[in-house]
Amino acid sequence: MKEFLLGLRLLLGSGRGNRARFLLMVAGSAVGVCCLAVVLAIPGVLAAQDARKAAREPDCSNGLGECTAEQGAGFALTRVDPYGADPLTRIFVARGSKPIAPPPGLQALPSPGEVVLSPRLHEELRHDPGLAKMLPGREAGIISASGLAHPDELYAYVGVRRDEIQGGGHLTAFGGSHTDFPTVDSSTLDILRFTLSGIVLLPLAVYLSVCARLSAAARARRLAALRLLGLSRRGLQRVNAAETVAAALLGTVLGLGGYWVVNQLASRIGLPGFDWYPSDGSLPSTAVLVCLLGCPALAWFVSRFGAKRAADNPLAVRRSAEVKPPALWGLVPLIPGLGIVAGYCVLGAAGHAPSDTKLSSILMPVAVVLVGAGLVLTLPALSRALARKVAATTRSLTLGLAMRRNEVEPSGTLRVATGLVLLVYAASLTQGVLIELDQVSKNTAPVQAYSIELSELTEDKQRAVGEVPGVRTHMVETTSWSDSDAPGPFPAIQAVIATCRQLQGMASVLKGCVEGRPARLIVPGDTYDDASRPGARFPFRLVDDDGRHKTLTVQVPQQTVHYQDEAVTHTVSSGTVLIPPSLLPEGFRPDYGALTLLSDSTPHVVRSVLEGIAAVDPTLEVETEGVDIAALRQIGVIKTLLGVGMVLGLVIGVAAYLVAATDRAMERKAQVTALSLLGARRRTLRAVQVAQVVLPLAVGLMLAVVTGKAAESSYLVTGGGSVFWDGGGVPLLLASAVGAVVVAALGALPLIGRRIDPELIRRD
Repeated sequence: MKEFLLGLRLLLGSGRGNRARFLLMVAGSAVGVCCLAVVLAIPGVLAAQDARKAAREPDCSNGLGECTAEQGAGFALTRVDPYGADPLTRIFVARGSKPIAPPPGLQALPSPGEVVLSPRLHEELRHDPGLAKMLPGREAGIISASGLAHPDELYAYVGVRRDEIQGGGHLTAFGGSHTDFPTVDSSTLDILRFTLSGIVLLPLAVYLSVCARLSAAARARRLAALRLLGLSRRGLQRVNAAETVAAALLGTVLGLGGYWVVNQLASRIGLPGFDWYPSDGSLPSTAVLVCLLGCPALAWFVSRFGAKRAADNPLAVRRSAEVKPPALWGLVPLIPGLGIVAGYCVLGAAGHAPSDTKLSSILMPVAVVLVGAGLVLTLPALSRALARKVAATTRSLTLGLAMRRNEVEPSGTLRVATGLVLLVYAASLTQGVLIELDQVSKNTAPVQAYSIELSELTEDKQRAVGEVPGVRTHMVETTSWSDSDAPGPFPAIQAVIATCRQLQGMASVLKGCVEGRPARLIVPGDTYDDASRPGARFPFRLVDDDGRHKTLTVQVPQQTVHYQDEAVTHTVSSGTVLIPPSLLPEGFRPDYGALTLLSDSTPHVVRSVLEGIAAVDPTLEVETEGVDIAALRQIGVIKTLLGVGMVLGLVIGVAAYLVAATDRAMERKAQVTALSLLGARRRTLRAVQVAQVVLPLAVGLMLAVVTGKAAESSYLVTGGGSVFWDGGGVPLLLASAVGAVVVAALGALPLIGRRIDPELIRRD
């Protein structure tokens, strides 16, 4: 305890310069802890949203789970549709004779003809009157915050009668142990954790270490003096820890306070594609303990390492003896990390992408961390080797002075350049994650296809849906019927029921179609259905609105039609039989199959078509081909959080550079003063300062680009997607590296002051 108090007394009584360094350490620690708190809060925000989702879900909506009919139970039906880039969730509720407790956010369940809306949906309804077709009824209330996953959610409860719901499930209660629609599913959340650990946590650990090592040379000389006066090794470590731990602890408290302010502001403003309630962003007690204990513990560890040389050889420190060259310990993590990365790249190039995702999910994060740590630890050795080579060959006074200084003090490069090197390395990894996310199925075609099960449609509804404004054309897809009770396998064929005019609207290529004549469809590049042989006969089961059934036997014709559609996926395969609608008996339609619609894919047209279908029957389940709105919502959330991670990485990288460069300039005032008194011009000194930073930084950034691209490619190989190599991202990475060099060079220019104080060359 005495040594700790001695360290605090030395801090308070060692002049304004040391107090300024202490405040710089506090400010740096506060920024780092604030960034750490943001990362630690993200899982809590997602968990809070999923908990509210689970608490409001009907127990048997859409027949999910073990649902048994209970006398007097109500019914519920869930529909999730795209509304622009966001999912619109509607819960159709029919009350039973037994009372049911309302879900969170509602005072009571809506009666038939009533709707209860989320605040954003209430606003959208005012600006988009057509939305009322999807929300039939009188607005009876607003869902409170306890019933919404996030403030911007599109959610509604619609009260209906039981006879208005087809399908659904018996409703006995709301709430469950988990949600069927998580904000981010577990596999995608693993991607997020993996990326944030690379772009935030790894640079953050280095940054906090840099902050704890500020004024290292001055403190080492002071500690060496105390050691020569008889202070023990352990006592010396406690004295050194007093300043770093105190700065880290104070910075932690300020950082947590800064995070509270950031959370309050950001949650109210919102981020593109992601918003949350302020209470969701509150740090759990475990995260607070991690910050309060972890950051001072890291500072303690760094201070012990920093005091080692002063404790072992204090006389050499006081006399500024030659520093021992840095060891090549950085190769220990770098070589195995690059080995894993190179192995996956070779497998991808050979066409043998790994199928064991469990092993890859362990090896890839390990490889990323090993390569990142290896980059950091090899920078001093690389800086010294480069400095010796350049200094031995150059005839430039500027380069000679700069490189000799880097040769004597290679660890200075580690503190100044590490943040920017890791930033470029992390940018490449993030780019790989974004490429993988972009491979998720989404509609990029000029048309949008919709599919509705025929079992949900009557003849009148089918006709009305086909006439919805915005629908270009429609057709019915079905399959031949076979008796499931009869023994033996029965072949089946696909069929479409449409006129040539309707089929023309679906197709980009249609040749040989004659109105009213059956034909076989031939799709270029598609495998032909062997069961669809000319002359073969297949029965098709038909039904009318009264439930009566008929069987239509169709003989596979000789005639062919060349067909190719514009939909996101091939809705028609080669060998499908085209059946003209005129061959069906009046009032009958296929017993099972789907009605396929086609429209333009512009957002306002898609919204108009969905609203028109809802005007026919708001409970119809419409599948938008090629668009998984829940997955796209998750991708939007992940991209936003990755953007937050990149911003944090940028803040950490720039802050690490500014803090380390400023501290290094303050420590070198004595050397700069001596060179000035010897006649060196200010222009020369500034050029030396820039060269000291730029040359080793440029080498480190090139390594970061190369290793980052290799790590990105290996990640894409293990991701299961179709893209392994991304050459398009190289110019962006190189531009980022050049930008980092320019920033470092400009930041080094003002660090040579105008005032020359000769007192500095003899001040202890």
